[in-house]
Parts: sequence; structure tokens; C-alpha cells
Amino acid sequence: MTTPPLYTRAEISQLVHDFYDQIRVHPELGPIFMEHIQDWPTHLNTMVSFWSSLLLKTADFSGSPMMKHAALPQLSADLFEQWLDLFHQTCLQQANPALGERAWTFAQRIARSLWMGYQIQQFPDRSPSDLKSRPT
Repeated sequence: MTTPPLYTRAEISQLVHDFYDQIRVHPELGPIFMEHIQDWPTHLNTMVSFWSSLLLKTADFSGSPMMKHAALPQLSADLFEQWLDLFHQTCLQQANPALGERAWTFAQRIARSLWMGYQIQQFPDRSPSDLKSRPT
């Protein structure tokens, strides 16, 4: 007998939409995302695929998040930390706590990885710094 998943693609979609609803109105992150995303429905579908690939192991995402982020000018640890804070708040607000907990675990790894990759790409002669620790 197969154990049902702890969460569904519909719940992941809700998490993604809730998060980006908050991103768009965020005073610092909103303008960055609004400048670089012209087609929100496509972006949201891509993000649902990305998170579903991680959380449900669907393997329906293809792309290079590192390259997209490395190309953005003037990102900072503070902006990555604000993204993490907002994502954490969104995870805590989900009706399915198992989804929120697992997504939060992945988000911390993703943010750190993207921040390290960004620094290596933008500042190859500097030692990269880590992000501040966040609650688990």
C-alpha cells in the first residue's frame, strides 16, 4: 500500500501564490520582482513546477535558477534575508503545517545556495559571506 503524500500540488500552488502575493506588495522586494517578471502567470506556473519538483519529486521543472539570479544587479544579503523572512511567514500561514515545514527547509537551502552563487558570480575576488541564521 502506497502512503499518500503529505501535501498536494494544489497546496503547493497555494503556497506559491500566497508568497508571490506578498512579494508583489513588499516595499523592497516587490519593485525588484516587478521589474524582472513581465508574465506573472507563467512565472507562477514555473514556480509551482519548481516547488512541486522539490516537494513531490515530480521532476517537471527545468531551468537554471542560479543563472537567472546571478544576472541580477545589486542584490544583497539583506534582500535574500528579507525573501527568507517573507517565505517563512508564508510557510507558517499554510493550512497544512507539513507543507510549510518542508518548504521552509528547502527555502533556507535555496536562499543560501543562490546567495553564495550570486557572490561568486558578481564578486569573484571576494570570499562569500553567509546569510544570517533563521528560525527553523
